[in-house]
Amino acid sequence: MIELKNIHSLSDFKRNAKEFIERIKSTQSPMVLTVNGKAEVVVQDAHSFQAICDRAEQAEAELRALKLATLQQDINLGIAQLKNGDYTEYDSETLPNLLENIKNRGQKRLAHKNESIQDIPSSRS
Repeated sequence: MIELKNIHSLSDFKRNAKEFIERIKSTQSPMVLTVNGKAEVVVQDAHSFQAICDRAEQAEAELRALKLATLQQDINLGIAQLKNGDYTEYDSETLPNLLENIKNRGQKRLAHKNESIQDIPSSRS
């Protein structure tokens, strides 16, 4: 989180760059630089910036892995449904109903999910 003491004008930064850079390095906190009173840039030490980049990269890798695992589960579910004959065949006459069937199932699931959420007791008193 950026603290108010770490917000300075670009003019101040230019005049005292060495001192500001030393402060940024020692605190490992970013500094917001303003132009005409508006935040314009953030200055951060390289080590802290790299740590943020590494965390973001790790989070992206974990998200990709979760998405892949979910996709694999969905594919396996589809294969199992095919093997068990748990599917509906559509032809040119029944295909237009497919979208409506999907929409109806989605609405039912959403309604069920909303009912479940409403059943959760509120922590507020």
